[in-house]
Amino acid sequence: MTGIMSLQKAVALEIEKYKAPKDVRSLSKTHVAYTGAPRKHPLNPDQIILIPDPYNDKSPYLEFGRNDITHVEKLANVVNMEGETVPMARVWIKKGSLAIQCTPFQVSSL
Repeated sequence: MTGIMSLQKAVALEIEKYKAPKDVRSLSKTHVAYTGAPRKHPLNPDQIILIPDPYNDKSPYLEFGRNDITHVEKLANVVNMEGETVPMARVWIKKGSLAIQCTPFQVSSL
């Protein structure tokens, strides 16, 4: 559980400026959009972590290479019951890019 908590407490990733696409419909032919809270990768500066549901400690998270990102859209922040906010973004990734999806689970005997 500590590994997941440390990922959620990771430093927020400032949204970098990317060139806006001329047409989002044409972008969807060559890219796939993922939505979540972007975070700096704790070990690799060439990677980002995207947490689709940042307030769920059992939520999977995604890792993408920065070079595979073509466009980023800022979305509305997500707010929890304590008033903490998390910035959200839609990240457009080139089709065919290598990415990692990690799903946390609790080890237990059957």
